[in-house]
Amino acid sequence: QLQLVESGGGLVQPGGSLRLSCAASGFTWNYYTIGWFRQAPGKEREGVSCISASDGSTNYADSVKGRFTISRDNAKNTVYLQMNSLKPEDTGVYYCALVPLYLSGTYCLVRRQYTSWGQGTQVTVSS
Repeated sequence: QLQLVESGGGLVQPGGSLRLSCAASGFTWNYYTIGWFRQAPGKEREGVSCISASDGSTNYADSVKGRFTISRDNAKNTVYLQMNSLKPEDTGVYYCALVPLYLSGTYCLVRRQYTSWGQGTQVTVSS
């Protein structure tokens, strides 16, 4: 059974950094895409970043470009989201999601493309 487990969230001051992890298990696909999404209170869940497991291609929302970096460790079936220069507006619950497809371009930032989701990890950016 496919399982996605996020970790690494917490409370950080503006300008600080956090690294989120998404550990995936229970599957054998070689082609899949993992995305990071976030949801702030009262707002829709939005795509933050995504990565293809096969070729490592990545995409980012404009709001995080230059500050966030997504990476993968295929041997560990784990995807990371390094978040630097955090802002209060980055606050929210961060979810990772997986779909057993190669999603090209910004399609990988679209929530409805994904079929499996983790439980989420809270990120709070506040002084």
